[in-house]
Amino acid sequence: MSSLMEAVRAGRTPEVVSLLDEMTDAERRSLLPELKALRKELRAAPWEADARRAYPPLYAAGVACQTGAAAVAAWIAAADMRWSQTAPALLLRILGDRSPEWLADLAHRLAERPASSAVPYELMSGLVRLSGCPVPTTDAYVRGWMGHLGWAWRQGGTLLDRLRPDPHLTELVAALFETGDIGGQLEWPHGDGPDTWTGALARLTAEGVLDRKVMVDACVSRLLRGGTNTELRVFLRLLKLLDLGRDEERERTGDWLALASAAVSPVASHAQSVLAALALDGELTTRRLAEMSDAVLFRPEKKLVRAQLVLLGKVLTRDAATADELLPVVAQAFGHEDSDVQERALKLVERHLKKPGSTQVRGELAVAAEQLIPALRSRAGLLLGSTPAAPAPALAYEEILPPAPHPARLDPAPVSAVEVAEEVGAALAAEPGVAGFERALAGLVRHAYRDREMLLEALGPVLTRRWWYDADSPDGPNHTGRFDRSDFTVSDAEDGLDLLLAALFGKVNPGTPHAFVRQGPTVRDCGHGALSRAFAARLWEVAYRLRTDPLPFLLSTPTWSTGLLEPDELVDRLDEYRRLGARVSAADFAQALLRVRRTDRAAAARAAERATALGTAEGARLADWLGEAEPGLPTTRRRTSGNRILLECGEILELQGDFPAEFRPLGRPTSVVEERWYCHHWSNDIRPHWLALLPERRELVAGRLLPDLSAGAVHDERGAAAVLPLLAESGGEAGEAVHLGLAYGLGARHAEDRLAAVDALLILAARGQLDAARLGADLGQLVWRGALKPLRLAESARTAAATGANATIWELLRHALPVLLAELAVGGSGSAVSARGLGELLAVAAESAEHCGARGEIPHLAQTAERRGSSRLVSQARRLRTALALGMAA
Repeated sequence: MSSLMEAVRAGRTPEVVSLLDEMTDAERRSLLPELKALRKELRAAPWEADARRAYPPLYAAGVACQTGAAAVAAWIAAADMRWSQTAPALLLRILGDRSPEWLADLAHRLAERPASSAVPYELMSGLVRLSGCPVPTTDAYVRGWMGHLGWAWRQGGTLLDRLRPDPHLTELVAALFETGDIGGQLEWPHGDGPDTWTGALARLTAEGVLDRKVMVDACVSRLLRGGTNTELRVFLRLLKLLDLGRDEERERTGDWLALASAAVSPVASHAQSVLAALALDGELTTRRLAEMSDAVLFRPEKKLVRAQLVLLGKVLTRDAATADELLPVVAQAFGHEDSDVQERALKLVERHLKKPGSTQVRGELAVAAEQLIPALRSRAGLLLGSTPAAPAPALAYEEILPPAPHPARLDPAPVSAVEVAEEVGAALAAEPGVAGFERALAGLVRHAYRDREMLLEALGPVLTRRWWYDADSPDGPNHTGRFDRSDFTVSDAEDGLDLLLAALFGKVNPGTPHAFVRQGPTVRDCGHGALSRAFAARLWEVAYRLRTDPLPFLLSTPTWSTGLLEPDELVDRLDEYRRLGARVSAADFAQALLRVRRTDRAAAARAAERATALGTAEGARLADWLGEAEPGLPTTRRRTSGNRILLECGEILELQGDFPAEFRPLGRPTSVVEERWYCHHWSNDIRPHWLALLPERRELVAGRLLPDLSAGAVHDERGAAAVLPLLAESGGEAGEAVHLGLAYGLGARHAEDRLAAVDALLILAARGQLDAARLGADLGQLVWRGALKPLRLAESARTAAATGANATIWELLRHALPVLLAELAVGGSGSAVSARGLGELLAVAAESAEHCGARGEIPHLAQTAERRGSSRLVSQARRLRTALALGMAA
């Protein structure tokens, strides 16, 4: 080993640099193979003490011994070299004898690397200084420059002080506006003073250090390019700090029109204010104002639309000659989704209707008035002298619901060991759902029975990344290491497959699976415990049988994606077990009983006769099970927990008797107190599999999921409502638990959870299983108690109504509103609903009633409508009262 390599391995960086200084270029190049070999060696254990010691001198030596700029750039930016902690000043010293052209090439190659390469800015800027080349304006260089200036606060002075002497200030500031996703970095630190980016750039512009026109054009261009609110907020703040004069604003009229039309709300609002000032000063033509209004009135943001109507009103008041051109523009707001906006626009037309000199304008207004809500449409007809079209009768309305979903039939189990391995690999890579999991499980069991060795060989590549599998460790598959029950927590499909694979490869102590089944229910389990233990019991017993007495196939593999098993198919499987003389797994058979369809009484009776004829104990048990009445709803009792409403279910005796111990908790009473115990069921992926445990008893599952579903609304947790569409597609009667869980989902904090709840609502309605009165009453109670926020509920209801389910939404809100209006009517202070939130609910109710032609009365609605003022609550109450009186389907 050479003296240089000894010094590198020992971590003696100064000695390495000294030795390199004494070498010729040829001698340095000859050392490169050894340096690369050492680098490869260190990659295997980069955090070991020897590696941490060797990396700094290795980094410096590799830079010195390579001659090409591309090779040096690759060495410097390599991921394994990133943490070498070698000072940029040392690298600059090593490279200082290269030609300026070479250094410029290296500087630009490093600057073109992604910012994630973390090339030190001090190194890049030093190369620029040594070479005298133009400064790079790449993403990595600009971000590095900003970071360098930001961290220089330790040296004292403000950001403004550090920017002013920068020789490349103009080029780099211009590059800021071209760099994507830079807004967050520009916003730190916050504020507008000389120690912030916006404040410093505005001050430099005012001092003339930066060209004002260039800065203004760059700001406006960046806003026109678009982006998120977060990204554009800082550029808008800078534009405001530049404090444009009237001439500067006027010459960019086209830009303001484009921003008001299509920019994000804060930017559009600023552009609107600039154009409004120009219009009120007579510096914006009527045609341009009409063009602006066409775009703004089409936007969904009510604040922008209201501001535009106010501007149009001021212009019309000041100059009556503009009415011919502007009133038809005002009428575009007649089609806005918000009825308050429609009413504002109609009032504006009423105020200025006598000003137009053309009769054609009145005709245009009459046509546009057809977009108004029914109450306003009648008012517009009287105003314009037109006869509104006769309203269609309520019976003409047709509810539009999605097609009722049908479960998918499971494909047969894979026919070859290679296909089984592919199915298992896919199921381990991503949540497979009930169908994918059950097919993978069925394939493992079948092929472990038919050709175990071929299956083990096919599964080899699948196991390389499993946590329990390491061929080179004492716990590898060729050694005697074993895992116990504590190593496997079967809490989802991936855990279950890991357990079976580990058992198949002999990695689980033989007695561990059997011990799990014999132990019985866990004391002080959480509310999900019964579902979790039943799911795990079958897998532990199958794991045990894989090593002792393999099953020929599973009895419990479902026929349908919901987990449902056809009774004739189960009889056929028991018949095949009888023919083979195979011993039935108690847990697998129990799961099959829970899955077998009993709601089709004729099919159940025929299958029961065939099961009896088998002459086996399992056949007789199945016949008795099929002969019992189809599952009904459990008895329930409501309990309150804070502002939540939860359910306690009574005992179900038929799930107690002949079932294994791990399945009996499914039929035991539940208590809301159970949720207080520690729960490790964090993953939402397991919930579809719990539903597949009891595909004809979704109420039992829903009752145990209520604490999770309520947490999405009360505690703003995410993801639990994803199970609601599956709950709606499942079997059994949809009772109190399903509807209460759906109510929580409709008021969930996160938009994706609310969308899942809307899907479930529409599925239940399409299947004819939605009890709108029950759900509406639950919604009213939960809003009143403060468990649901009315604005969230209004958004969910509006989303569902937009699909065409207006009658369904009206029926829900018809039963939800009375309790909230009653509290308002008596002036109660105990309600958690705000007047604004209630106003939004009334707006959705009014929209739905208008569309479906609902009629009737809502208790306490009249008192709300007769309140003084024009708040949204009062205006929407009046609108709903009018809609119910007219009974018009729009």
